[in-house]
Amino acid sequence: MVCLGNICRSPLAEGILRQLAPDWEIDSAGTGGWHVGDPPDRRSVAVARRHGIDISGLRGRQFHTDDYDGFDRIYVMDLDNYRDVIRKARTDVDKAKVQLLLDNQQPVPDPWYDDALFEPVYDMIYKACEKIINNTER
Repeated sequence: MVCLGNICRSPLAEGILRQLAPDWEIDSAGTGGWHVGDPPDRRSVAVARRHGIDISGLRGRQFHTDDYDGFDRIYVMDLDNYRDVIRKARTDVDKAKVQLLLDNQQPVPDPWYDDALFEPVYDMIYKACEKIINNTER
């Protein structure tokens, strides 16, 4: 799960998918390095907590080329994240792993500047994660 800073959307996505698929290896990262080592935004922590998910122990990290080796799929939150992650792809196989989280190819809005977006963003990510679970062979 990849967003810009790895403190709002992608930690929510990581927490949600970990809850839905506890046997899967799931991680999140940001395309930028501003928040490496930082906990998720307090508003993301709060919305996750309201839904019974604890993401407070997660820490920000930056997406690296090695992530292509460690994961079968890389879900990004918006087109800017997509372009940044694709730029780091080494091969067509790497590129094929990357897709937008929402299957309608719409971005997951960044709630950083609008407190009212955290709950709707949670709902969008949750529904997308349910689709991932339902469309993936276990």
